[in-house]
Amino acid sequence: MKFYFSLLLIFVFPYFCTAQIDTSYIKPFENKASIRTYLSMKFISLQQETGGDMKRFMPNTPMSLGFGVSVKNTIIDFSYGYGLSFLKDKEKGRTKALDFQIHNYGRKFIIDLFIQKYHGFYTADDADKNIQLYPDLKIQQYGAFGQYVFNNKKFSYKAAFVQNERQLKSAGSFLLGGGVYFSKIGSDSSFVHKSKNSLRNFQFGISGGYAYTWAISKRWFTSGSVTIGANVGTERINDFGKQKIEIYPTFFPRIALGYNKERWSLGLSYLNNSTFSAFSDNNKNNIGLSSGNFQIGAIWRLNTTPFLSKKKPE
Repeated sequence: MKFYFSLLLIFVFPYFCTAQIDTSYIKPFENKASIRTYLSMKFISLQQETGGDMKRFMPNTPMSLGFGVSVKNTIIDFSYGYGLSFLKDKEKGRTKALDFQIHNYGRKFIIDLFIQKYHGFYTADDADKNIQLYPDLKIQQYGAFGQYVFNNKKFSYKAAFVQNERQLKSAGSFLLGGGVYFSKIGSDSSFVHKSKNSLRNFQFGISGGYAYTWAISKRWFTSGSVTIGANVGTERINDFGKQKIEIYPTFFPRIALGYNKERWSLGLSYLNNSTFSAFSDNNKNNIGLSSGNFQIGAIWRLNTTPFLSKKKPE
């Protein structure tokens, strides 16, 4: 039985949240406290390209059921995955996973943290047939990613992905930031890279992109952002300056769709952070990692101090 606990503290940089906003574009909800429930699927997958042939290793992990409570700028989420194990396809083998992610959408800054350990993968064709199991394959990734939101007075990431405020008018913003990652891939025999059954990689770099939210109507919205970057890296931190430094492309898309009313909201979000642990121009030894989260949720907003309200005289 596994419990997954994630604590997201939006007040890590409280002074960033005091920025002025254009109230004709962004409007916080009056209720500062809320409860939320959601279905979430966290993941990490490996794509290995050798001489033009692509093989994709996927984990067999089900969706987890989550509950959350938020008060002002603090969100506490609890998710429980064991009870939804009936959603697993037994033909795709067994995956043991520890996946801890934080996605903090502040006014000026967004921060993503990844701690992921997966053991057991499978491959399949485009029709999800011809399944092959790789129970010995292990993937670990530790990463941190952050970006600055330039048009933070008119564009709100929180309105799209947290839904504790509303984007009244369509708006977008340029983004600038970067990330740092450490990955480790290994197996007994199923994974082979340059005649080895393991691969280590440390990399860091910069990225830039653009985000936009379409205020479709008073209730409906959709949002999307794309970030492209370049990292420099090598197998170990101590190898910088001693061995050849490699350059790796990065790609980080996010999408969200939601419906808001004053007391409740519905939302769907998806993000996929793509990096490379090995990259070559001739496609002979490319190793890509994709990690992220798909989530469907509902939010109910509460009166935070009902016991303090004065009763009207009869």
